[in-house]
Amino acid sequence: MKKYQLLILVTAVLFNCRTEKKEKEAIKQKQTSVLEKIAKARGYDNWDKVASIAFTFNVDRDSTHFERSWMWKPKTDEVTHINSSDTLTYNRRNMDSVAYKTNAGFINDRYWLLAPFNLIWDQDNFTYELTEGSVAPISEEPMQKLTIVYSSEGGYTPGDAYDFYFDSAHLIKEWVFRKGNQQEPSITTTWEKYATIAGFNFVKDHKKTGGNFNLYIDNISVALQE
Repeated sequence: MKKYQLLILVTAVLFNCRTEKKEKEAIKQKQTSVLEKIAKARGYDNWDKVASIAFTFNVDRDSTHFERSWMWKPKTDEVTHINSSDTLTYNRRNMDSVAYKTNAGFINDRYWLLAPFNLIWDQDNFTYELTEGSVAPISEEPMQKLTIVYSSEGGYTPGDAYDFYFDSAHLIKEWVFRKGNQQEPSITTTWEKYATIAGFNFVKDHKKTGGNFNLYIDNISVALQE
């Protein structure tokens, strides 16, 4: 009788473990589909056709202006950096110290342009959580929130966190960057002026509340493979 009761107990424990595992897998699959939907809402399905992409990253703060331009060939990972003083071309697969330092700027500026695609590219390097009932910090409108926290190892800014606020069409409207996954925001901006270019839905403007600040991306061009 005791052996029979023990068998029932072991079977129940195994069943509960399997059920819990399936539930966790279902939640992960649901969240992964959200990552994909956000990326696809910006045209991710067309990415394999891209031969090169160029853009200029700009920041206006009070009376100052900063800009730098980039050309990226994702198939070969060749990057050309252009600023007011010089031009540098390098390959991200084989970087020296100068290229590595320049590449930090490229990673930052590309993230502002293509962050929804990084949800696919980087998903093995972050954990994530979906909050379906949330309030956007700037507009105070109800939205869904996706929080990602990068691994504490590797990369230029390990351990950083981002809160993406998106609408029912899976288009990001606002986001919060939290350096080192701290509780207080490091920067909070809008995502506005969506523009369709070569099948991609790009955001051109990011604004903060209060103060004279505008981060914007212009001169966007995409060359597709024939």
